[in-house]
Amino acid sequence: MKIFTPGSAAALLAATFAISAHAALGGAAASVQIDQKRMKASRAVQPLVSYSVHRIVLDTGTAINEYVSPAGTVFAVSWLGPQMPDVQTLLGSYAPAASDGTVAFRAAHGGTGPVTVGSSALVVQSGGHMGAYIGRAYIPRALPAGVSAIDIK
Repeated sequence: MKIFTPGSAAALLAATFAISAHAALGGAAASVQIDQKRMKASRAVQPLVSYSVHRIVLDTGTAINEYVSPAGTVFAVSWLGPQMPDVQTLLGSYAPAASDGTVAFRAAHGGTGPVTVGSSALVVQSGGHMGAYIGRAYIPRALPAGVSAIDIK
């Protein structure tokens, strides 16, 4: 798969198109339905044993999955589609750490290719190319029992 990320770290995480907010990583899932109605997007909930996946499909075709624990906390988000979602909003209070990690990643690996930022507090992976963006972010310590990074798609 060919992977693309914007030339600067700031552009990657500030790729904010005219797409409204979503329930932020680490936040409460209560705002998912409100956001879905405001965006006039479709939403489906897939309940699983250890968590539920709230899938919002924007009118651009971009799909955002918000992984919600039984306690109602968003422990992971993922995206796939022709337009990059508002990643800063998706990451919420974790956005500054992701931005700092992206800057460090770019300094070590150059300005092109996919980005992986990882720590015990946050993992962010983002890439793709024009018309096909993909990414995910999760809080490792917040993954419910029996859930691993492989489950975040």
